Amino acid sequence: MKINHLILLLTIFCCKINAQEFKLGKVSMVELEQKTHPKDSSAVAAILFKNGQTSFEFDQNEGFVVLTEVAMRIKIYKKEGYEWANQQVRFYIGSSTIKERVFFSDAATYNLVAGKIEKTKLKTEGEFIENINTYWSRKKITLPNVKEGSVIEFKYTIRTNSIGMLREFDFQTNIPIDHAEYKTFVPEYFVYNTKMKGFISPKKVVEVSMQSFTINSKERSSGSGWNGAKTTFSQDKIDYKETKTTYTINNVPAVKEEVFVNNIGNYTVSLAQELTMTQYPNEAPKLYSTDWDAVVKTIYNYSDFGPELNKQGYFENDLKAVVAGLSSPNEIIASVFNYVKANVKWNEYYGYSCDKGVKSAYKEKTGNVAEINLMLTAMLRSTGIKANPVLVSTRSNGISLFPNRTAFNYVIAAVETPTGLILLDATNKYSTPNVLPFRDLNWFGRLIRKDGSSETVDLMPKIASVDNVLMMYDVDATGKITGKLKRQRTDHNAMSFRSEIANISEEDYLEKLENKNAKIEIVDYSRMNEKDMKLPIVESCSFSGTNLCDFIGGKMYINPLLFFTKEHNPFKQETREYPIDYGFPFVEKYNITIDIPEGYVVETLPKSTQLNMENNIGGFKFIVNASGNKIQLMITHQINVSIVSSEYYSMLKDYYQGMITKETEKIVLKKV
Repeated sequence: MKINHLILLLTIFCCKINAQEFKLGKVSMVELEQKTHPKDSSAVAAILFKNGQTSFEFDQNEGFVVLTEVAMRIKIYKKEGYEWANQQVRFYIGSSTIKERVFFSDAATYNLVAGKIEKTKLKTEGEFIENINTYWSRKKITLPNVKEGSVIEFKYTIRTNSIGMLREFDFQTNIPIDHAEYKTFVPEYFVYNTKMKGFISPKKVVEVSMQSFTINSKERSSGSGWNGAKTTFSQDKIDYKETKTTYTINNVPAVKEEVFVNNIGNYTVSLAQELTMTQYPNEAPKLYSTDWDAVVKTIYNYSDFGPELNKQGYFENDLKAVVAGLSSPNEIIASVFNYVKANVKWNEYYGYSCDKGVKSAYKEKTGNVAEINLMLTAMLRSTGIKANPVLVSTRSNGISLFPNRTAFNYVIAAVETPTGLILLDATNKYSTPNVLPFRDLNWFGRLIRKDGSSETVDLMPKIASVDNVLMMYDVDATGKITGKLKRQRTDHNAMSFRSEIANISEEDYLEKLENKNAKIEIVDYSRMNEKDMKLPIVESCSFSGTNLCDFIGGKMYINPLLFFTKEHNPFKQETREYPIDYGFPFVEKYNITIDIPEGYVVETLPKSTQLNMENNIGGFKFIVNASGNKIQLMITHQINVSIVSSEYYSMLKDYYQGMITKETEKIVLKKV
């Protein structure tokens, strides 16, 4: 009996291994019959396996080229997972010397039909190329016949002669990954800096073996007689050491989006590699991008970066009029900054390299990030202001882990003053000095000077953006509320609000505002300083509402903050691994005066309270006073830092819960 039991266990074990065979075309009945993911029932899809490898191949004309191959099998559980049938891979097109190509193969959809496996191959019309910008294109496929329960497979290959940065390999995404494996095969001639991201470490195995490639050559020798010149062919076999590194990881959970996360990609498990040295036979070692100074010096010397800063003739005459009569540096900075914002529109292309060039962008009044902000830098320099470009990685691009040329995808301007840097980004017409668009607020940038030196620049704001609300309202005996409201926003809050209302009519904005705020009715609405970026933007209005109070047992219940009340704690997870990234410090202030109706008195009033977090991270004050028929409240919620470490998550979660509990306490009125 024991022997039979052992045989049964071995049989089951072998079946499981066969069912998990990590090869394309081997889709099993078990995979197709699976209704939900065994470890995450909420998953809309799951990657059953993801196998990747990067290897080097010697080409007679190009030398070593890099081949990256990735094969995937994905199970679709729900309609929301259909998006995984759309796959895309980008490739570089912005250089005559760098050549990249992408190939999809083995793409098919598998379904279970009448108890049998039905395979539908990718059709020609399901594959196409889409241009992203001057530098990048992407090849896209859409797999056919995808349904709930489908299994899809595909493989893509990237061939490139650019060996500087190997493609990043992701071991984690927003759906579970049952098995992921990545192999690199690197010849001894190349040394790469390898960095892992995320909170899970794959198993790593390193093996070294001997490999070889052949160089074909031909020589033409002079000759005499009837035979004349001769061409001889030869082959040289080159032996070299190759390092094979295998990274394996199983049962990787889906990355769950959480509030106030900069870019979830900064924390997912992935591997990145950049070339740091080449060592060819009989040649001295050559170092690459070993530190940030080397990286920025390389970028500064690009023909579409540094030389563009030296072009000034195209704006000289116009600039004289812009700064005429101005003497103080701050006036000059503001005037030049506003001039560029008003005259050159951003085409929404990122990058630190100019496309058409600053001169064409100025003439055509439109340009990419580099053209606008390098133009701004050049203009400021022309007036005698000490200005330099700052390389930035936007929030969507992620945080750079180590020195490399692809770490940045953006550039802004900085003015060096005795009291510190003034940061400028002219792509957003609502931006002001040191109030950068939210996309720029991504930890650190890198300032580059003419002499080749560079330094780290802290991009995170230190001055709090204020949202100040003054509200006075009367409550009548029926519970109807009638009041006046004045709201003032500064800095990033003001920039965000100006951007929000830029492309919406006042009528549509007010309708949206009324519906959002308990269907109140708004009249006498006005705005101040909408176009004057130096000043806070101010909204004023009168409002009324009939469903802002509750009557229970003859008593009236009023939430003093009305539609400004925070009712839900944004932090719901028990624990958190990622920093809490607000983007900028802020202060929310509410000054509220309430007139209660005649014939009523206060039965219950929320008590004043104060909550403070450790290390001056933030605080909440709730101060309330009542006198006669008037109730006055002063409420402040402030966060003093842009980023809060995850070690303070529990404290922050409790803080928000305490604040919400207090804000949702009711004022209870009873009849006299």
